[in-house]
Amino acid sequence: MTEHRPWRGVLVATALPLNDDLSVNHDRYAEHCAWLVDNGCDGVVPNGSLGEYQVLTPEERARVVETAVAAIGGERVMPGVAAYGSAESRRWAEQAGEAGCRAVMLLPPNAYRADERAVLAHYAEVARAGLPVVAYNNPIDTKVDLVPELLARLHGEGHIQGVKEFSGDVRRAYRIAELAPELDLLIGADDVLLELAVAGAKGWVAGYPNALPRSSVELYRAAVGGDLDTALPLYRQLHPLLRWDSRVEFVQAIKLSMDLVGRHGGPCRPPRVPLLPEQEAAVRAATEKAVAAGSS
Repeated sequence: MTEHRPWRGVLVATALPLNDDLSVNHDRYAEHCAWLVDNGCDGVVPNGSLGEYQVLTPEERARVVETAVAAIGGERVMPGVAAYGSAESRRWAEQAGEAGCRAVMLLPPNAYRADERAVLAHYAEVARAGLPVVAYNNPIDTKVDLVPELLARLHGEGHIQGVKEFSGDVRRAYRIAELAPELDLLIGADDVLLELAVAGAKGWVAGYPNALPRSSVELYRAAVGGDLDTALPLYRQLHPLLRWDSRVEFVQAIKLSMDLVGRHGGPCRPPRVPLLPEQEAAVRAATEKAVAAGSS
């Protein structure tokens, strides 16, 4: 772990194990967080989209953070603190700090298509909680795009220290580096990992390590280290799975892969519904092929 920049390295956006009645299985979640660290990951990001935070009660959401901290230590836990209101996001950031976390991840306002002034005010408010903030740019889902110029302004005003970049536009990495060289770029989508790693990413907020942590970490370390002889064959091997991270059904797909490798993926809460048969078959085939090739 990097002491002062705990968002560096491989931080897994954790899937949340649910029981058959769709209640949260906190014991299994604690075990999952510890298993990820034991298999080479640097930390976890609870209460992201992959963790189905939108359909958790406030009590469940708080306990998920506390469970992760108890399992692996607060310096390894960077919770998502997204909410419709800036005051609510700030309260979640404060809760993270009280639980022992050292940083939080924050989407822009997403109750409506916020303009630049609203985005700046939102991040300024949450930064007042006192923890370093990593922005999360997901213009596909939020309809608010944190373009490089806006990220540079947010960083320049001291509101953010890093950005999880999920736009899929790898060209932005170079523009961000020019405009805000001290802003840490984090890989935000599994299927552009190699491209952003080569472009200078300092971390990866990752999905598929939930199922295949060892191979995912090996891929990331090789990619950021410039070892393309190792990284490229692994990337090709895993890409049929990694691309699911950028699809609407990413939670279901990753949980299915977890089930197939002997972890507990399990069900999702509504409104998410099970994969279609052809989707399930594709994920199953890609997972089995990766495992047969030695991925774990």
